[in-house]
Amino acid sequence: MAKKTESPEQSGKRNGDGLPGDGKPGGQAASPEAAAPEGAAPGADAQLNVLGQYIKDLSFESPHAPQTLQNPPPNPQLQVTVNVNVASQSPETYEVVLNIDVHAKSDVGVIYNIELFYAGLFRLRNVPQNLLQPVLFVDCPALLFPFTRRVLADVTRDGGYPPLMLDPIDFGRLYSQNLARGQGQASN
Repeated sequence: MAKKTESPEQSGKRNGDGLPGDGKPGGQAASPEAAAPEGAAPGADAQLNVLGQYIKDLSFESPHAPQTLQNPPPNPQLQVTVNVNVASQSPETYEVVLNIDVHAKSDVGVIYNIELFYAGLFRLRNVPQNLLQPVLFVDCPALLFPFTRRVLADVTRDGGYPPLMLDPIDFGRLYSQNLARGQGQASN
């Protein structure tokens, strides 16, 4: 059976590069200034690279084990706190730390406490200044979250409890709420 093959130029398909040629329909040439985001170098696309991911700090405490493992306590309650911190390492490199605190308790006391600081080192190039903060506080934590979730599940399972499977977090909504809260405090 013969296979039909097309070159990318014939099919008009690209591996994520957009349209063939210069990327403009109808063969129109794009000026470097038109392609650059506001505040970025002309002719350069915005880039977000993950340089590394790591556990910065991890604490798991189960003060009432093995009693809480042998007889699960009634009315377990789970409190989860999420924070994002950003630190500039160089003009293009940022460390984004996703801090998740989990407190599981019941009527008889603490079941377990987890404190996790999971970090990523990101390089941002040609990101417009007005988009820098949303990228750092929304996009970067969203990239880190699946790995953070896995660490939490593994730690609780290895601690003898059912794996903690956190629901996805809407970092965009959290960012918007924090902005609104900050603007509300500034106006008071």
